[in-house]
Amino acid sequence: MKLDIDYIASKLKNGFFEHEVSRWEDFNDVICNTMLDHNHYIWRGQRSADWLLESNLDRLIKKYKISNQDIGGHLNNFKFATRGRRGTNPVTIETDDGWWALGQHHGLATPLLDWTTSPYVAAYFAFKEESDINGGRRAIYALNHLAVTKKCNEIVNAKPDTGEQDSIKFIQPLSDENPRLVNQSGLFSKAPIGIDIETWVKEKFAEISNRIYLMKIVLPDQERDIVLKALNRMNINHLTLFPDLSGASEFCNTSLKIRKY
Repeated sequence: MKLDIDYIASKLKNGFFEHEVSRWEDFNDVICNTMLDHNHYIWRGQRSADWLLESNLDRLIKKYKISNQDIGGHLNNFKFATRGRRGTNPVTIETDDGWWALGQHHGLATPLLDWTTSPYVAAYFAFKEESDINGGRRAIYALNHLAVTKKCNEIVNAKPDTGEQDSIKFIQPLSDENPRLVNQSGLFSKAPIGIDIETWVKEKFAEISNRIYLMKIVLPDQERDIVLKALNRMNINHLTLFPDLSGASEFCNTSLKIRKY
């Protein structure tokens, strides 16, 4: 069943819409009946519905009171630390965003967030890890990539000198050093330091009541086994999303933990 227009309007505020469902079937229903033709959205899954849409670097900045100078030094440290560790004849990385993307793949704290063009891949990342919170909730986000890009272009055109610092940038690396990104239909967002994406959307699309720019779908943690089994039948699992030995190992571990996986 397609989400009712009046229901969406009652919940939509400043371009942000949150919808809570109780079953995996309900999530699948939203995708197939409401979102199927909206291919300009990108998706992200998070293990806790209480987490902000912020990068791991933003979280470290809050925790350790890191300065802007230290952030710049952090990326330079990574560039030097990778010398001799990228194999023979590594591809030249010409931009800082390219270096951030490489670091994101290898566990570096970066200003980037992972997204995917697939709502089902996003659902997998929301549920792949076990939760230590009873009655916890998972979240899957959909961000209107096209509208956000248009808004950021307007911001930059209005303020050529400072607009980029107030914009969200989307990064799709062409490097072959991240095969996981390819398998996950992935890309990155880079938001202004210190601002989570939900806050950014609500500020930039204030008073918008007729269009969804950011959607948050919340599911209960208790659906985890059903979600992962259903996704596995769709060939979405650690084996396909992480094409390496660690992916194979985690796939086998999950097969032990979930009955009839």
